[in-house]
Amino acid sequence: MNLPLPIANGTIVIPAADLYYEFSRAGGPGGQHVNTTDTRVRLRFDLAGCNVLLAAQKARMSQARPHWLTDDGLLVLTCDRNRSRLRNIEEVRERLAALIEQCLKPPKMRRPTRPTKASKARHKKAKKQRSKIKKTRKRATIDD
Repeated sequence: MNLPLPIANGTIVIPAADLYYEFSRAGGPGGQHVNTTDTRVRLRFDLAGCNVLLAAQKARMSQARPHWLTDDGLLVLTCDRNRSRLRNIEEVRERLAALIEQCLKPPKMRRPTRPTKASKARHKKAKKQRSKIKKTRKRATIDD
């Protein structure tokens, strides 16, 4: 089963070989239903072994969510929000799609700017004010 992930500039298809699903019992209240069905979904995405993404994109993904990565290079996402296993699978896939979409775009480079004349004047005025405050703390001299 291939997972098509809708991306702004097209569609990326993550191969099924890179995705591993695990199901377990979700915690919390719910009575008989939660005690008998495995609705929690854990999706493991083989980020290190994925050939679809570029190395820079993989690096951005690992930097964006370092606590989701295992030592083996697997990205682990978990969902147990819903009572339905299918809805939890959809939600985990949506989260992975959003993360991949976020990491496909390179980060914007910061353009250095210079302070304006007005900001320099405000800074200078604040320094003068602070200087006056500190001068009033000094011991009075007899020269006056």
